[in-house]
Amino acid sequence: QVQLVESGGGSVQAGGSLSLSCAASRPPYNFNYMAWFRQAPGKEREMVARIYTPDSTTYYDDSVKGRCTISQDNAKRTVWLRMNALKPEDTAMYYCAAGIVSGSDWLEPFSWGQGTQVTVSS
Repeated sequence: QVQLVESGGGSVQAGGSLSLSCAASRPPYNFNYMAWFRQAPGKEREMVARIYTPDSTTYYDDSVKGRCTISQDNAKRTVWLRMNALKPEDTAMYYCAAGIVSGSDWLEPFSWGQGTQVTVSS
């Protein structure tokens, strides 16, 4: 399956910004969406943002809408998550994922990155 490699996490103060990147580094590139999820300690994993790679349609969780932007490169094998106005509650491990949209169904991702930590201090 496709291999996803993330980078860009780190520590920042509240109100700051971070950019995460995720590169699909090994075929088969048999996905048509990429997404960012996050999981904070003691909490369930949640979808933060996703992008439909054929036409760059994007979706955001309400908790990050207006503060985050997901984008992709022309080759559609790298996605970025730009996060602005970060809050302490954004602290989590962030995971890149890839999957298939079938009809109107966003199927569960079949490939995951190793995760990158984002820590926001108040």
